[in-house]
Amino acid sequence: MNLNQITVPVIDVERSILFYQQLGLELIVKALPHYARFVCKNGATFSLHQVDQLPSGDGIWIYFEIEKLDEQVEELVRKGFVFEEMPNDKTWLWRECRLKDPDNNQLILYFAGGNRIDPPWKLT
Repeated sequence: MNLNQITVPVIDVERSILFYQQLGLELIVKALPHYARFVCKNGATFSLHQVDQLPSGDGIWIYFEIEKLDEQVEELVRKGFVFEEMPNDKTWLWRECRLKDPDNNQLILYFAGGNRIDPPWKLT
């Protein structure tokens, strides 16, 4: 089984389209005011679905892997993106940073290389 699509709730699809395009995603479906879909470089898709009310609590966490993480984050900061946490090395052997989208969904931009699928503590 392969994960190939994830959809997140947003209040204003058009506002979120602009955010995710500036983040670097490619828009492939624009069905305003209710829906939009982007394609990622690996072919997976990411979509936005309009809701009247956002989920409460910690919300949704979305991970986007970027090979040249630090360079990309520097570019995003120049564009005006505000990060809650700048790139740093984690004990789980990933380098990651965090920011929120306009609807408070947690975005983690990271690079894990082989450690994403094959960490030293992987089950055998």
